Amino acid sequence: MIQSLLSTSALPDSTPLDQSGGSEIGANLEPTIREFEMPSSTMSAWAVSVPGPIDSGPLVRVERPIPDPGPGQIRLRVMACGVCRTDLHLAEGDLPARRPFVIPGHEVVGVVDELGDGSQRFVKGDRVGAAWLARTCGECRYCLSGRENLCTSPTFTGWDIDGGYAQYVVVDEDYAYAIPPSFDDLHAAPLLCAGIIGYRALLRSQLPPGGRLGIYGFGGSAHLTAQIALAKGARVHVMTRSQEARELALSLGASSVGDASDPPPEPLDSAILFAPVGTLVPPALAALDRGGTLAVAGIYLSDIPALSYERHLFQERNLCSVTANTRDDGRDFLALAAQIGLQVSVDPYPWDQADRALRDLCHDHVNGAAVLINP
Repeated sequence: MIQSLLSTSALPDSTPLDQSGGSEIGANLEPTIREFEMPSSTMSAWAVSVPGPIDSGPLVRVERPIPDPGPGQIRLRVMACGVCRTDLHLAEGDLPARRPFVIPGHEVVGVVDELGDGSQRFVKGDRVGAAWLARTCGECRYCLSGRENLCTSPTFTGWDIDGGYAQYVVVDEDYAYAIPPSFDDLHAAPLLCAGIIGYRALLRSQLPPGGRLGIYGFGGSAHLTAQIALAKGARVHVMTRSQEARELALSLGASSVGDASDPPPEPLDSAILFAPVGTLVPPALAALDRGGTLAVAGIYLSDIPALSYERHLFQERNLCSVTANTRDDGRDFLALAAQIGLQVSVDPYPWDQADRALRDLCHDHVNGAAVLINP
C-alpha cells in the first residue's frame, strides 16, 4: 500500500494551505512529500467453509492476518504445499472439521522468515517442512513410551490449526523437519505426508526382506512407498483402477499391475490399502499368505463389508490401521528418501487453483502427487 505523508511544518506560517491544490503551493510542498510502502499485515489463504461435495465449492479464498510465531515456534513463508487426500476428506466432511474455516494443508515446504522467542533449531532463511503431526502432549503413556502418534491429545496441521494452503504458516520448531537438499520445493512437499505415512504403513505391514507386497490404490503415497519396498528387495504388485497409475507403477519397477479388485499373481506376505475404499479390504485379506498383514494407511475408510473368518482372517492373517506418525518416522523416512534417490511424481498447480487441485484429486485426474506452488 502506497501512502503519502505531508509535512506541514516546513511551510511558512503566512502561507495558507491551497485547498485547490494549486501549483504555487504544490511547488513549495514537493520536497516534503514522502512516499513509502506499508508492509501488508494480511495474507491470502484457502479455507473450508461449508463441508460438502467438492464440486459444490467447499474450499473458498479468504484474507487472514499474517500469523506471528509464539515461543518455540517459527513462521514459514510457504513455497509449496502438497494436496493430500486427507484435505479432500476434510473439505467434503468425511473428516469432521474441528474449527470453522480452517486452512487445510499439511505437506508444507517453506522458508523461515520469523522466529518466536526461544526458537533455536533454525535460522531465518532455512528451508523447513511442516507435516501432519503438529504437536503432542509429551505426558501421556503413549508419548512417554515412544508412541507419540497415539497421543491422547494431539494437534494436527490443517485440521486443528491452520495449515499450508496459505502464504504463511506457524509451526512448532520441535515438530518441523529440515528438508534434504537433494529435493526441490515441488518434489519435497509430498514427502511430508504421502511419504512419511506410506513409510509407517510399510513398517506396519511387516514386510519381510525380499517379501511380496500388494498395494491397493496407487497415488501420491503409494508410488513413494513402492520405491522403498523395491529398494529393500521386495516384489511389488499394484492393484488400481487407473490406467495411468498402472503405467507409473510399471515404470517404477512393479512386478505386476491389475484392477483394484483383481487377485495378485502370487500370495502376498504384506499388503497396504491406500484407497479409502472399505470394499477392498476382503479381497486384500484374501490375497494374503498365511501370517500376512494388511495395513490400512488412510485416516478415513468407507465401511468394510462382512468378513469371513475362514477366508479372510484364519491362519493368522492380520488387519491393522495406521495412525499418524512419530517424528522419528519422519526423520528416518526423509533420510532414506535422500539415500535411495526417491523419484517423486508430481502434478504442480498454481496456488490460486487449490480448489481445482482438490477436484482433480477427487475425480482421479492426478497421477502421483498434486502440489500447490506459491508465486
